[in-house]
Amino acid sequence: MATKVLLVLALIAAIVEGLWSGMVPQNLLPLALVVIGLIYAGMNVDPEDAGAYLIGVLAFGAASASDVLGHIHVIGGFLDAIMDQLVVAAYAGVFSVVSLRIWSRLTASDSE
Repeated sequence: MATKVLLVLALIAAIVEGLWSGMVPQNLLPLALVVIGLIYAGMNVDPEDAGAYLIGVLAFGAASASDVLGHIHVIGGFLDAIMDQLVVAAYAGVFSVVSLRIWSRLTASDSE
């Protein structure tokens, strides 16, 4: 249930920030997207088996960087702006997964 709530919150924040950038003062929505991405990946991704997640985020970020949705007439620019914001949350999730993996490797070496 918490996973779905985080995904809905990320989607709402990405839509608002993508379509009406600067509507929320002091850039709080990008910060909220980073925090949501950190929490989501920390809760749902196994740091020792995160290959599929990391490759998916890499592909998602590459598609966003190339502005692939911008070629759709009329709404492409809007979809691309929303996708750019979702990538912020996804990259924060990568940081969370890598940090958890480093932490698990460091603590595992202490017990040996």
